[in-house]
Amino acid sequence: MPQLAFSRRAVLAGLGAAGLSAALAGCGVPPAYISEEGRVGPDRSERDRSVAFSNWPLYIDTDEEDEESRPTLEAFSERTGIEVRYTEEINDNDEFFGKVSPALMNRQETGHDLVVVSDWMAARFVHLGWAQKMDRSAQPNVTRHLDPQLRSPAFDEGRLHTVPWQSGITGIAYNRRALGREIKSVRDLWHPDLAGRVTLFSGLDESFALLMQGNGVDVTRWTESDFHRMCDQIENLVRKRHIRRFTGNDYTSDLGKGDVLACQAYSGDAIQLQADNPDIEFVVPEEGGELWAESLLVPNLARHKANAEALVDHYYDPQVAARLAASVNYVCPVPAAREVLAGSDDKETAELAENPLVFPDDDMRRRLAVARDVSSAERRSLARRWNAIAGL
Repeated sequence: MPQLAFSRRAVLAGLGAAGLSAALAGCGVPPAYISEEGRVGPDRSERDRSVAFSNWPLYIDTDEEDEESRPTLEAFSERTGIEVRYTEEINDNDEFFGKVSPALMNRQETGHDLVVVSDWMAARFVHLGWAQKMDRSAQPNVTRHLDPQLRSPAFDEGRLHTVPWQSGITGIAYNRRALGREIKSVRDLWHPDLAGRVTLFSGLDESFALLMQGNGVDVTRWTESDFHRMCDQIENLVRKRHIRRFTGNDYTSDLGKGDVLACQAYSGDAIQLQADNPDIEFVVPEEGGELWAESLLVPNLARHKANAEALVDHYYDPQVAARLAASVNYVCPVPAAREVLAGSDDKETAELAENPLVFPDDDMRRRLAVARDVSSAERRSLARRWNAIAGL
C-alpha cells in the first residue's frame, strides 16, 4: 500500500504559502509566488518522446511475475511511443517539497514532469503558483470521466492545475469481535470501554476533518472556532489517557496485533486489513467521513508538459483506471471503471466493483465531504496547537 500516513513533521516548520513567501522575502529572496505566465517553459515533448513521472512507493500496478514491470505504464509507452522514466521517490510530502522548492522559488527546472502529492500539499503548490495549468482540450478522458465529487476542490476550483491519481476515505477501523459491539459514529470512540485502546493520526492534515465531523461540523467550511473546540476535546481525552497514541502508517500494526481496538484509518488500508483479519471492519461514521485525494500536477518549467498531460489522460481511460484500482484498492477517481471490473472473468476482481471502499455507493457518498484545506494564514498557529497535543 502507498505510505500515505507519515507524520507531517514540516520541513519548513509548518510554513504555508504565505508564511514561506514572507520568510523568503525577509532573507532577500524574490517572492515565492509565480504568476501563470511565468510557469511555462519550452516544451520539448515532440522532439523528446519521454516524461519523468515521480510517485509514492507501491502505488501503481505491477506484473505478478515481475514486480519491476508496470503494465499500465508499458501500455502507454507502446501506444504513444513516449518513454516513461518512473521513480518511486516521494516518501513524504514535506520532504519532497523541501527537495524541489529551491528550484521552483528560483524559477528553475526541477527535472520532474509529473508528480503525485497529497491534496493538502497540492494546495501549497497551487497557492504558490508552482503548478502549471493543464490543457484539458488534450485530456478528453479526464473531462469525461473524473469523479464529479472530486472535480472542484476549494484549493483548485475546476481542477485546472491538478488531477486525482487515487482517492480515499478517512474513517474508523475497528475489531468488531474483540470490541463486542458496533462503532457507528466518531462519538463511539470516546466510550469508556475503549479507554487506552484508541489511536488517532498524528498529522494535522490527516486527522482534523474526521474529528470535526464527529462534532457535526460541515468540513467544507469549517472555522478556527470549530478547530479549537475539537482540540479542546482531544486534549481532554489525552489528559485522561483515553487515546493510546498518535500514529503514522503504523496504526495498521497496532490494530492487527490487537494493541488497539479502534482507530482513525484509511479505506485502502482497510481492504488489506480485512483480507488478513475478517474481524476488522471499516466504517464511514454517521456524521460523515473525509474524501481526499492524492493528485497529479505538472511543476513549473517541466520539459515535457504535453507528454505529462497525455499520461494523465491515459489513466482516465476506464480500462486503465480499472487495472490500477484492482491493484492499489483505493477509491477510484474514475467511476466508469466500475463496469470494467464488474465484467471481469476473475471473481475477486469482479467483486471489487461492488466494494464501496473502491466505488462508494450513493449512501456512502452522501456522508463523504472534501474538507477545505488549512489556509496558509491559518497553518502556523493551527499546526502549533495540534502538534502540541499529538506530541510532534
